[in-house]
Amino acid sequence: MVVNTLPPLRGVAQQDWSVDQVADRVAVAVIALVAVAAALTFRDYGLGWDDYTHAQYGDLLLAFYGSGFADQRAFSFVNLFMYGGGFDMVAALVAKLLPFDLFETRRLVGAAVGLVGLTVTWRIGRRLGGAGAGLIALLLLAVSPTFYGHMFFNAKDATFAVVMTLLLLGLVRGCEEYPRLSAGTAVLIAFGLGLSIGTRVMGALGLLYALAALCLLVATQARAEGLRSSWKDLRVFLLRLVPIALLAYAMMALVWPWSVIDPLNPFRALSYFSAFFEKPWREVFNGVPLMVYDMPRTYLPTLLALKLPEITLALSLLGAAGAFVAVARRAAPRGWRAGVLVVLLAATLPIILTVVQRPAMYNGIRHFVFLIPPITILAGLSGAWLIAQAGRIGRPAVAAVAVTIAAGLALTIAEIVRLHPYEYVYFNRIEGGIAAADKDYMLDYWGLSFKQAGQALRARLAERGENPPADRPWRIAVCGPHPPAQVVLGPQFTPTWDPKGADFALMLGEYYCASFNAPVLAEVVREGVVFARAYDLRGRTVQNMFTIPPVERDDKK
Repeated sequence: MVVNTLPPLRGVAQQDWSVDQVADRVAVAVIALVAVAAALTFRDYGLGWDDYTHAQYGDLLLAFYGSGFADQRAFSFVNLFMYGGGFDMVAALVAKLLPFDLFETRRLVGAAVGLVGLTVTWRIGRRLGGAGAGLIALLLLAVSPTFYGHMFFNAKDATFAVVMTLLLLGLVRGCEEYPRLSAGTAVLIAFGLGLSIGTRVMGALGLLYALAALCLLVATQARAEGLRSSWKDLRVFLLRLVPIALLAYAMMALVWPWSVIDPLNPFRALSYFSAFFEKPWREVFNGVPLMVYDMPRTYLPTLLALKLPEITLALSLLGAAGAFVAVARRAAPRGWRAGVLVVLLAATLPIILTVVQRPAMYNGIRHFVFLIPPITILAGLSGAWLIAQAGRIGRPAVAAVAVTIAAGLALTIAEIVRLHPYEYVYFNRIEGGIAAADKDYMLDYWGLSFKQAGQALRARLAERGENPPADRPWRIAVCGPHPPAQVVLGPQFTPTWDPKGADFALMLGEYYCASFNAPVLAEVVREGVVFARAYDLRGRTVQNMFTIPPVERDDKK
């Protein structure tokens, strides 16, 4: 059924202009609503493990440019010079203009970047499948707990997802315009490619999507019009790639200056990330603590199946199947087929490569947030197709499909509200929600709950009229990221890794942090799951706050 009817979907969706107009207005309203929600809540999100270092990296990159390229401290700063720092630079600049503190500004800038991702996803879905497909794709991405949560605080992975989606839009447009790309499309491709590679070298995957689409375009034209015509258009296209490549290189250089100091540096980064580069630790997968380099090949498919909302999962699987068949249909316009191929590869090829290569994997699917926009685009295409098919049956069938999609969206929105501001920990009902996932997988691995727990601890002590000893700050043992704890607790506390003699303890609810038989002064709980606790250790002797060593010796070396 999907096989025979998916390719004409765009035409079906555009038969009634008034319907398209309503869908477009709803899409704009959705983006506006997300913007309002972000503006009202961006201060709620805590700091994670990487916030401090990323903020420092942004300052160092600005110092590099401000010094006329003389200050090169950024190029030896931990391992962040292996990544681009576009987000970090923008956040550092915006923080000088807005009345918020640096980390609140980073959350606000992250929300703005996420809104760009929502808008671009909508435009891709609309271009390939009409206004209905664009709207459904937008809605599914807007209520994706993983994407929505990460866009506020994940400087690398959420930003990478957005710029990769920008590249997808350029490639989809380029497929339609081949071989003579408009100036706007050329700029989109150049910006998308340069910013993608300049954010994470993994952005080079976009070249594979483009190459596959180009092969399809050339082959189908050669079959229909002959090799001479196909070769002529290919030469025209390749000549137009020269300015695109130069502009892309310039964009990469702007956000990732280390990459152009030596032309081989991007390849060095690729080699660096091809092997596990940190001291190993264990994370829980399917209820078992495993070394991060020993995760099974099922890691990514399993977590995608459990962390995508059910409606998104179902529609995207249908959309992937339909897109696969649509690409093979010779009757469909070749530019449209190539555009669908680009989105299909963007949603599936990284999964295939990960399963085959089995790299070190950890922190859930945060490194794969860039898969969610193309997945929702496929879901949008299949959702619009289902509505179109229902329309052939009658209005009750259309209503049934629409209500099913709306119910799926509503259930996910309710879960987002319950989890806020920890939306990123979401697990769907296949797993049983976070209550069931707590024993099987990592939840608040970023440590965002320290903000709420630390604020609650300070408030509790203030209520009791307690102050630190006259000669020193309170010592607080922290199992989790220390800089976020220090920021929220302030100068009255000194974080330590040694619980001996500590006054308090601030503990993540993850499996590697111990639970103490001591008074609980503050607690962060969602759906019965403890994300963080603050204990009063005064008058008690605690030897260790870890259930296992946080970092272990690498027995493979």
